[in-house]
Formats: sequence, C-alpha cells, structure tokens
Amino acid sequence: MPDSIRQIRTIVTAILLAAVGATLAACSGGDFGRTRADMRSDDMHRWLGAEVTGSLGLNASQFQLTDEERQLRDLAYPMIEPPLSRPAWKSVFGDYKALPSPWRQKIVFDRTMYGRTLIDEPHRSHSSRYAQLIEDVRNDITRFEPFFASAIRVIDLDKKREASMARVSALSPREKADAVARMQENSLIIQWVQLSLEQRVSSYRWALERLVIQAPDGMAADADRLIGELAAQTANPPVQSQPAYGRAVVSKG
Repeated sequence: MPDSIRQIRTIVTAILLAAVGATLAACSGGDFGRTRADMRSDDMHRWLGAEVTGSLGLNASQFQLTDEERQLRDLAYPMIEPPLSRPAWKSVFGDYKALPSPWRQKIVFDRTMYGRTLIDEPHRSHSSRYAQLIEDVRNDITRFEPFFASAIRVIDLDKKREASMARVSALSPREKADAVARMQENSLIIQWVQLSLEQRVSSYRWALERLVIQAPDGMAADADRLIGELAAQTANPPVQSQPAYGRAVVSKG
C-alpha cells in the first residue's frame, strides 16, 4: 500500500509540474529575457512616430515605414527605454510596452531614479553594482554609433523627400501632409534619443557619486571614464535635428 501511495503522489506531482511549466511558457517573455515571439513584428516600434507627434498635438503619417525608418525606430527603442526599468521578474514574464515621449507635459525626469534602483536592488556586493553601472554605460556607447549612422541616412533621405515634393505632379494635400508628418516623426525620434542620452549621463553620474560615498572601489575610475566618454559623444552628436516646436523637457534632481 505505501508503495502505491508513493506512486500516486509521484504521478500527481509530475502532472502539477507540467501544468505550471505550461502556464509559465504561455506567459513567458521568451528565452533569456527576450521579447516573446507574439510581441515581435517588423513594425513593432512604429508607435514611436505616433507617440512623438501625438505628444505635440501633431498628426502621425499614414505612410508605410521604409527600411531605414524601421531600423531607426528599432535602434531608438533600447536607447529611450530607461536603464534598470525592467524588474528581474519582468525580464522572464515579458514586459514590452510603449513609453511616453519626453514632451508629455506630466512626464518629469528624475535623475536619481536609476541610482536609487541600482543601490536598492539586491546585489551580492557593491562590486556587482559598479559592474552593472559599467555595463549599462558601455551598452549605450555601443549603441551610439549604429543609431546615429541610421539617423544620418534617414535625415538625408528626408531632405531628398522634401526637395522632391515640389516636383511631384498632382500632389494631393493628404500626400503632402503624410510626407511632412513622417519627416517630423523621424526628426522627433532622433531628438528623443538625444534627450534620453543626456538624461542617462546625468543619472549615471548621480549613481556613481552615491556608490563612491557608500562603498569606494577601484572600479569607480573605470565607470567615471566610460561616463565621460558617453558624455562627450552625447555633447557632440554626428547629427542635429531641430528643437521640438518650443516644448521643453522638464527635469528635476
């Protein structure tokens, strides 16, 4: 009898584990924190254009994205998503979401948030916090060149688009409005990334200052050097876009 009971318990346990595994698989964000497959699509970042124009009271373009415009949006998203904004459990269960543009009036940038999150999250040691900071800054430096190379191509093509509109026969008001809206979208997305980088540099510096006074470590020099490199790149981007219609980004801290 005891053997039979053990066998029944084993079978029940196996069924429960299988059910839990199936449930987790259904809501998982994918292997190793990647966005799950049903969230991915060629135009998954198209919303960026509608968000930046909508936040300024402008209409979004109805034109389809070109390959270059799609790449610009794909490269922009990881640079505008705040670092450490995904809790560890969300990296498993999936948390891809749209973000508000910096021109939303109620959005206030807090330069202390990254550092407080870095310090408050459980870590084995302060060395691992320094390592996380260094990794985040290095990731931004790595992303910098590919994004702005894409931005240069998009802006160059938009200049050609603008010059061509005067020579297009029977250009309808709707076509002109969509072309202008798309150029506005592209320019504003580039500005969003530029603003995000400036904010990140400020956040990284605040975090490093707090780490240094809480737990001095030789790794601080490496972090400071990388932050300085990112700051220099951010202050001299290879392309400049026009200010966003006089709307300022509010910061605090």
